Amino acid sequence: MTPVILLSGFLGSGKTTLLQRLLADPAMQGAAVLINEFGEVGLDHHLLDRIDDTVVLLKSGCICCTVRGEVAEALGNLHSLRARGEIAFDRVVIETTGLADPYPVLQTLTAHPVLRSHFRNGGVLITVDAVNAALQVAHRAEAVRQIAAADRIVLTKTDLAEPESVAALRTRLARLNPVARVLSSQDSVADILTGFGPGVAEFAPLAACGAGCSDPTHHHHDHDHSHAHAHHADADGTLGVTSFSLVIEGAIDWTMFGTWLTLLLHRHGDRIFRVKGILALEGEDRPVAIHGVQHLVHAPTHMAHWPEGPRHSRIVFILEDLSPDLIRRSFAAFTGLAAVRTAA
Repeated sequence: MTPVILLSGFLGSGKTTLLQRLLADPAMQGAAVLINEFGEVGLDHHLLDRIDDTVVLLKSGCICCTVRGEVAEALGNLHSLRARGEIAFDRVVIETTGLADPYPVLQTLTAHPVLRSHFRNGGVLITVDAVNAALQVAHRAEAVRQIAAADRIVLTKTDLAEPESVAALRTRLARLNPVARVLSSQDSVADILTGFGPGVAEFAPLAACGAGCSDPTHHHHDHDHSHAHAHHADADGTLGVTSFSLVIEGAIDWTMFGTWLTLLLHRHGDRIFRVKGILALEGEDRPVAIHGVQHLVHAPTHMAHWPEGPRHSRIVFILEDLSPDLIRRSFAAFTGLAAVRTAA
């Protein structure tokens, strides 16, 4: 299964610059890259050979493919060329437009009858403009959706912003997407890519579940913490974006949990940007990682070992205009575990 990395970010946030850095790094020599047009990313001087009307070979060793139609068609063409032995690649990077919602591309990888047998989600990499992010998050839903879908966030233009503003932005991003690691464009490509993806490497921060669940005076079976971010909240009480976490003590029945999550996403998936967590399941010694974006839930993964901290199930939700209380009550009603709010 070839991993597909989705590179996204709002208009002017530095996706192209980051892409050029990635392609110049030796670690990316085996990559195929899908972009809108070759000229838009300034790769003309790197072109070495044209394989067909849409695919060229770069001097770095990367394959670059222009997307003139659907992503599925471009990926299918790459797969056919590789199957015939005309090209070789070990991963794919897709650069989206600045106004793109990452979810449709991720859904394509899972829903397409051919692609899902050859490609898998390799992670969502998002660039965030440190100078303009505050306004973008406040007024553009696309920017929020991109951040919420991210497995890793790269801050750009940090040299043009005040250190206090960058620190405040990092705090805001951590609350908006608690499961994404935030780096800077000044970090090395190795730092940006190491451990990158939707898998187990990103779960370590969840070990520290907050003051409420570590407080020895609390003895509840279920704890949760939420942070509301009304990036476009209206006077009528619109909730905006909320990050919300559940911490559940004791083992969970997998069938019960899977049924609950399926029903929840079927009903509210359009407003659940992200579900990510680790589960302590009945009959399992190792934790199981779950990862979903909107209606799309990827196959669960057995982690090698538990992160530091209590061996509790920890699930992070990123919601839009949906109350965490609804999730809490739904989980309690379905599982019988008391959902108790604790201090965040």
